[in-house]
This record gives sequence, structure tokens and C-alpha cells, in this order.
Amino acid sequence: MSRSLSDQTDARKAARDGSEPLRPSDHVESDADSGVNQPALGVVGWLRWGWRQLTSMRTALVLLLLLAIAAVPGSIFPQRMANPNGVTQWERENPDLFPILDAMQMFDVYVSAWFSAIYLLLFVSLVGCILPRTKHHWKAMRSRPPRTPARLARLDDHLEDRIAGDADDAAHAVDLAEAQLRSSGYRVERYDGRGAFSVSAERGYLRETGNLVFHASLVGVLVSVGVGGGFAYTGQQVIIEGQSVVNSLVDYSSMNRGRFVGDDALTPYAMRLDSFDVTYQPIGTSGAGQAGDFQANVTVVEPGGAERQEAVRVNHPLDVAGDRVYLLGNGYAPTITVKAPDGTTVYSEPVPFLPQDANMTSLGVVKIPDGLPEQVGMIGFFYPTQMQLASGAFSSGFGELLNPVLTLNVYVGDLGVDDGVPSSVYELDPSGMEQIAGPQVDIDSLELAPGETVELPNGLGTVTFEDETPADADRSQVGLTESVKRFVSLQTHHDGSAIFVLAFAVLAMLGLLTALFVPRRRVWVKATADDAGIRLEYAALARGEDPTLATAIADLRTKHRAALGADDA
Repeated sequence: MSRSLSDQTDARKAARDGSEPLRPSDHVESDADSGVNQPALGVVGWLRWGWRQLTSMRTALVLLLLLAIAAVPGSIFPQRMANPNGVTQWERENPDLFPILDAMQMFDVYVSAWFSAIYLLLFVSLVGCILPRTKHHWKAMRSRPPRTPARLARLDDHLEDRIAGDADDAAHAVDLAEAQLRSSGYRVERYDGRGAFSVSAERGYLRETGNLVFHASLVGVLVSVGVGGGFAYTGQQVIIEGQSVVNSLVDYSSMNRGRFVGDDALTPYAMRLDSFDVTYQPIGTSGAGQAGDFQANVTVVEPGGAERQEAVRVNHPLDVAGDRVYLLGNGYAPTITVKAPDGTTVYSEPVPFLPQDANMTSLGVVKIPDGLPEQVGMIGFFYPTQMQLASGAFSSGFGELLNPVLTLNVYVGDLGVDDGVPSSVYELDPSGMEQIAGPQVDIDSLELAPGETVELPNGLGTVTFEDETPADADRSQVGLTESVKRFVSLQTHHDGSAIFVLAFAVLAMLGLLTALFVPRRRVWVKATADDAGIRLEYAALARGEDPTLATAIADLRTKHRAALGADDA
């Protein structure tokens, strides 16, 4: 009672003095506005903190998600590496938006600065995460299983039995349990003493091994893609029936190669397009006009001189000397011959006409810089099966050659070929030229069928649409199917890292399945001899979720009891 009165007196005194009760007399009150005082990290401290954040598994998962998101624009916009013609067409259709997206590297996503930054950060994060975990895992695998807990009954998965016997019987019971656990794949360690005998067992280290294999395989995929991309190349070629191309840089229409690909890195094989087969659904049937299977029949001449006939189809690439050749597109290549007024041939070539719709209405360009009184450019439209729309314009009603017609708009003036500025053979800029035949002048577009010749305006000469049907062919049998050549667009891709990417991807999948389905658990069996006999305890502890743990302990107890009963018998 006196202490209570004294405490009250001290509290009233403290209240008058403005100090806190129950505080030591030497207490120093800190400034309320000073906040928490902590030591400054400094540059090294902040670097250490940043490194720990970067090498955490959570950061690696976030970067992996960011990498997947960053790859999405690569599937939305055409990429220069795989589809340079698509990039050109996208620029033509979106002239205002293209410079903005190009500055953001949307057409070079996989070699862009921002994609590479995520890629490298993910690589560093995974390596910094894997190495310490591997060291820790190695030490854990070499260490002994932990000692048996003193109170196994505190574990959730715990069973207990009583049998008759003494200390020798208790030791023998644990010997049987040790043998059973060892045969089940557990690492075991005996811990005996003071009348109690026990075995500590653990297994499931393969789970962490699988986890490490998974992450190490991701690093392998990143390295394979990053390094292998430097030795990869992708090129596009346009081949016309009867023509041959060589696997060299000069024969490619466009080429994208890695930084380590030299001028002599391509294997020098040749390829000739013998024919192109395509089937169309007949008119009057369901899906009329739709193309069926495409097949480019080629002859490959390998470096040793050996020839072989092959076929390239959609989704069935051709393998040649480590390259994969894909069929990208096809079309018609009418042979156009232009002669000067004196009859001299100044131009005679099959010209690839690029399809503009499903019925193969095609657009092509002819440029004649020399041989005529003026430079001549022609923009042509080819209709495999010509039909007239309600507006009066022509179109193609079917993809096969039933009524082939070629129309040409003719321009004269400067083609720009002498300016030293490269230009596409598939484009003609008529802005600085004069149209002399076409819709904007009094002279209609030149219209030709296979085998026909017409005069060029202004006495510039003649133009002929050549009929390619062989002289010995029976026209009643072949009709017009051979009158115009076909062309194919092929893409050659070489990537030696593909096999390594596949191998690491398979390892990653196996590691992930192992990490998901191999349980990590510890099991103890303890036998204690006392006056009432032998007390048997079975207990287990899982690292993480393990729904089968209780069943495993029950099975262990059943097998152990059976072994003890058989031994006793």
C-alpha cells in the first residue's frame, strides 16, 4: 500500500515537472522532430542493396514477365529482320505514324536498346541468383540430416505406438526403420543415447536441383539466343521459273545478318526453280478461287556438284547445308519485251508482279533507263482472269490463268536511277515524270494479252507481252496455264543456336517438372525403452505443401509394424 502511494506521489510530481513517470532519472528526451536515426548507407551500401534486389528471385520473375511483354510488339509490327517488305509496306500505308514508331524501334524490337536492357538485366539477375543458391544447395546435400527433435509430438504429422521389449529391442526396431528408409531413397543418420534410439531421414533435394536446373537452363537459352543471333542470318530471294540463284550476298533481295557473319560465311550452293504448282477451288464450288496447296519444285546443286530435286511448301521448309528455306509468297512474272523504233531489243525480262488481292490482281514496275529516246517507266497491272467491275475498273475474278491481261501506264522523264540514291525495283515514283498513257491522259492504258505487241506512244517503240507456252506444247491440252511464268519468294534462315535453344528448353521443362512434383520432406522414427515397454514414434515435416505426407507416415508405420511382427514371429 505504501509503495502504491509512493508511486502516485511520484506520478503527481512528474506531472508537475512535465516529465514522464516510470522513466529513469538520467533519461534524455530526444527531439520529437528528429525522426529515426539510422546510419547512412553510402555508395557501397546502396550498391550492395541494389545488387541484392536485382539478384532476388522475385526480380528475376518480374524481368521474365517484362521480357514476355516487351516481345509483344514484335508480333504486332513487321520486323526488318524477318519481313523487310512488310516494313516498307507499313511505311507506305502509315507515313505519319511510321517515323514515331521507328524512333521507338518498334520495327527492330529484338535488337532494340530497351529490349536488350531487359534481356541483359534478366541474365545478370538469374546468374546472381543461381550461384549463391547452388553453393548453398551443395553444402546442404553434403551435410548430415538434422538431429531428431526432442518432442516429436509437437509436429502435425505424428503417430505413436507401444510394443513390448527392452532397450535392445528398441535399438533393433530403429535398425529396421533405418533399413526401410534407406531403401526408400532417404538419406539417414542415427542418433542414439540415454535409452532413446532414433533415425533421422530426409529426401527431396532433387526438388532444389530441378529448380536450379530450370533457372540455369533459362540462362542457357538467353546465352544461346544472344550469342547465336550474332552468327545467324536471314535473307529473302525472288526466283522466277527457269532461273537459278546462288547462296551469296549479291543474289539476295534483302539480307539481315548477325554481327559475326562475314561475307564468306554463306555456304555456296545453287538453287533453280523448275516449276511452281498451285491448285484453286473451281468456279461454282464452295470456296471458289481459294488457293489450296503451294509447292515450289526446285533443283539444288550442292557445293560438291551433286544435284537433287526438292519441293518447298508452306510450313514444310527445305534444309540445305544448314540453312532452312521457307516459301513466303508467289505470283506471276509476265515476260515483257521492249524494242526501240529501229527494232533493237532494249528490254526483255520476266517481271515479278506483286499480288494485291486473293485473286492475284498484281502490280509490277518496268524501268527502261537506256536504249529509247527518253527514259521510260511503266506501272503495270496483271489480271490472271480479267473482269470488269461496275465502276469500269478491271480486276481479277480468279487466281488461275483463264483470261490473262496486262495493262500498262506509261511515263517518260527522269527515273532517278542516275542520282546515286537506291530505289526499289518494285516501285516507281512518277511525281517528276510525264504520263503519256493511262487514266490521266487522253491515251488509254496499254492493254495486252499473251503474245500481243502494241506501239508505245510518241513513237518510242513497241512493247510485247511474251507468251511463254513451249512451241511443242498442245495448246488444247495446256490452255493458258503455261503462258505466263510464276515466281516464288523464298526466305533463307540460318541459326546454328537452334539446337542449343531446344536442348536448354527441354532441360528447363524437366527441371520445372522435377521442382513441382518431387516433395522435400524429413522423417524421424524414434524408439524409447521404459518400464512399460517400447514407445515408437513416427513423425514427418515437409518443406512447403505436401498433401501426401500423412499417407507416407501411415505407410511407414504399417510397413515397420509388419517388419517387427515378422521378426517377432
